[in-house]
Amino acid sequence: MSEPKDQGDGWHLVATTGEIEDDTPEQVRVGDAVIALCKVNGTFYAVDDICTHEFACLSDGDIDGDEIECPLHQARFHLPTGEVRAAPATENLRTYPVKVTGDEIYVKVSKS
Repeated sequence: MSEPKDQGDGWHLVATTGEIEDDTPEQVRVGDAVIALCKVNGTFYAVDDICTHEFACLSDGDIDGDEIECPLHQARFHLPTGEVRAAPATENLRTYPVKVTGDEIYVKVSKS
């Protein structure tokens, strides 16, 4: 995985398209942000990698359609919105904007 590179406007180069497989989440880090980078049907999504229910890396979980499932207690989250789709989680995930330029994948992480 590529080392994140800040473009100076909040966009960080985190990977190339060839590094991310369909339906296989990958963990990337931008500063203190730990992010699950996912590709579903050619579209890239970025969400917080830590489940809001209990500490578990969603990048260790499974993708089913446009949802990611926590490997610990099977909470499910909608990748485009971060919305909880299945208990036991009750708090939505933070989502991050993603853009692809050529074969480079950028995630926007604000300092707030």
